[in-house]
Amino acid sequence: MASLPVPMYTCPIESLRDLYVEQLRDLYNGENQLCAALQEMARAATSMELRSVFDNHLEATRQHARRIESIFKEMDDSLWEKPSHAMLALIDDCREIIEKKLDPILKDSALVVAAQRVEHYEIAGYSCAYGFAKILGAPSAAKLLSTTLTEEIEAAKMLSIIAAKLSLRANQGSNGRGRFASLAAS
Repeated sequence: MASLPVPMYTCPIESLRDLYVEQLRDLYNGENQLCAALQEMARAATSMELRSVFDNHLEATRQHARRIESIFKEMDDSLWEKPSHAMLALIDDCREIIEKKLDPILKDSALVVAAQRVEHYEIAGYSCAYGFAKILGAPSAAKLLSTTLTEEIEAAKMLSIIAAKLSLRANQGSNGRGRFASLAAS
């Protein structure tokens, strides 16, 4: 089993504030990586609904990055991006799906699965950053992070709805038989 690269922290983490700043930098880099990936995912999606969700989330993702920029400005701290290795891996998964030759409904379903993984990673990051901001007495940052967290949760819910629709279509496309029926039987 290959070992994953260990993230290299460029600043020492000696306090909760240091950890908070580190997480914000990771989230910021992740949002910027996701902007490019969402455009690719939208182009690869065959469902107009899924394409629309990806396009809409692209603008939300840009807004999320701007919110982090404003938090750093308020903290009077320099904002440089810490490479988000986890987001890079999640986006690599998305790109692998894009490159695969799959039935269109299955490709859209696989894109939803990959997008859900991204959303849940972001939900975890924003949830922690929000908690840190509250503890550190940064109410305006906490409010911005809470807004972003809510938007990420809503995006995950929307993806779940689309996943259900695509799963039904995939199963109907096989008339309940064949490769999809074996999943229902198990």
